[in-house]
Amino acid sequence: MALLATYVGLSHAVRAAVSTYIDRTDMASTSTSKKRNAAKKERRPKRKICNFCADKQPDINYKDVTRLRKYISERGKILPRRISGSCAKHQRLLTVAVKRARVIAFLPFVAD
Repeated sequence: MALLATYVGLSHAVRAAVSTYIDRTDMASTSTSKKRNAAKKERRPKRKICNFCADKQPDINYKDVTRLRKYISERGKILPRRISGSCAKHQRLLTVAVKRARVIAFLPFVAD
């Protein structure tokens, strides 16, 4: 609004220059925002496939320590679904198996 109030008292040549400048800045801001939105849409990572569904394993066993270690971090935490790539059903079974293996002392509760 302040720009429009000062715009009234200017000569015709100056008005044209100011309006051209305003149009250019508006176009620049919209084009950069469009580029940002396009870049965000392109960054979708490839969806991970559940290893348990792919292998058609009958069940997740708490005694299979070598397989369970793949789903535990270095600190001893259970990896979340988004990192491990397992589906919701198998992630629930995996957490139960890891917790059982911890209680029986097949797996550590914390890092060594």
